[in-house]
Amino acid sequence: MISSFILVPFFLLVMLNLPFAFLRGRIAFWLTGAVLLRQVALTIIHPWFFWSTFLESVGKFFAFNLSLDALSLLMLFTIGVVALVSLIVAQSTITTQKRRFNFVNLLLIAVIGMNTAVLTTDIFSLYVFIELTAVAVFVLMALEQNQFAVEGTFKYLALSMLASVFILASIAFFMLVTGDISFAGIHDAFSVEANDMVLRLATALFLCGVLIKCGLIPFHGWVPDAYSEAPAAVSVLVAGIVTKIAGVYALLRLFSSVFVLNDSFRNVIMSIGIVSIVVAAFAALRQGNIKRMLSYSSISQIGYIALAIGCGTPLAFLGAVVHFFNHAIFKSLLFVNAASLEKKFGSTDTRIITGLGGQLPVTSFTSLVGMLSTAGLPPLSGFWSKFIIIFALFSSGRYAYGSIALLASAMTLAYFLFLERSVFFIKSEMISEEGSGIPFGIKFSEILLAAIVVAVGAGFPFILNVALLHVKELLR
Repeated sequence: MISSFILVPFFLLVMLNLPFAFLRGRIAFWLTGAVLLRQVALTIIHPWFFWSTFLESVGKFFAFNLSLDALSLLMLFTIGVVALVSLIVAQSTITTQKRRFNFVNLLLIAVIGMNTAVLTTDIFSLYVFIELTAVAVFVLMALEQNQFAVEGTFKYLALSMLASVFILASIAFFMLVTGDISFAGIHDAFSVEANDMVLRLATALFLCGVLIKCGLIPFHGWVPDAYSEAPAAVSVLVAGIVTKIAGVYALLRLFSSVFVLNDSFRNVIMSIGIVSIVVAAFAALRQGNIKRMLSYSSISQIGYIALAIGCGTPLAFLGAVVHFFNHAIFKSLLFVNAASLEKKFGSTDTRIITGLGGQLPVTSFTSLVGMLSTAGLPPLSGFWSKFIIIFALFSSGRYAYGSIALLASAMTLAYFLFLERSVFFIKSEMISEEGSGIPFGIKFSEILLAAIVVAVGAGFPFILNVALLHVKELLR
């Protein structure tokens, strides 16, 4: 069954590109949607499908060692949800059939890369499939051949290449010391030679590469342009899940259960996390474009995850994992809201889009849900993950970090409420009601993601009982 997460989208990708014209229409969208729905359903009910035996036998031809645990299962669910929403937004916003078909192909490649990255059990395969995902995303970002999108893609590509150099050098050093690239082998090497200088150098290089992939400060230069200038559906995909799998998942997996970190490394990770939280929050205050504001907000929220990983306690790890999921959902929601405004008015500039009053009630309500969740207000999902992280910081004696993280949440609430008031709550005659309507697909995506945010927040006390059972399993 594990290999089916990779082989099913791969078979669909091959099938869609066979020389049969009837596959190049709407059927590509529906088949891809079915595959993503299957992935979401499979992570929820986790049964053996009737074709899983066949897929497992095919999977034996692959040299990868795959493993499915609670963290991987959550990642697969998140990938499925965000990719499905991105597909629906693409269907509503990409106008030409050819570009829509190209989007479907590239989305499938990205999903294959992300699924394999979260299932693999060795560091080199993790790197390879992160890069496969990145290549698909580079093309997706420049899909509409917009000058600014190409510029943002170039920045992302340049810094991603630098990150690849760091990661490959790190892998080479790990191989030199341990003779192994598996997670278990590297962990065992740390257990035997915890203070080996080459291992520490390899860890530092890997950390630099992953921080660039995460877009944390001071490696954040590509994030605002990449997120804000990409097509709407691509912004949802990249901000919602791609950068999280490429960078944050690697931090979660390796720096919590594979590498054995000393206090110096933990302090570096926490320092970068807290600086990212504060600096990005101030930067978001100064933005006049909604997508750029959301880009800086993403940097700030990922800073919370880095802060929790650096803290290193089981409770902090739980908070990091939960915030990973919450951030993927509510940030995807906010970028879908931005897509709605862009579709209606052709811009996300707050100097143009202001005073909408009651013109877009669905977008207005769901954006409020997303923004309040981002700021960490109860009873929405973002409250619980931030509460766990801040509580973990205080309970481990890191009072300064906890206090700053708490104050930064107040800043997040301030700039989001200002944005919500300016765009949606003030009535004005400056914006005409003329223009294209909001497609059903975008409205459906807004409602779906907002419902997940509310449901997770309301049901989190029950979810917590299940989550706590898996924390010790994930942490060695």
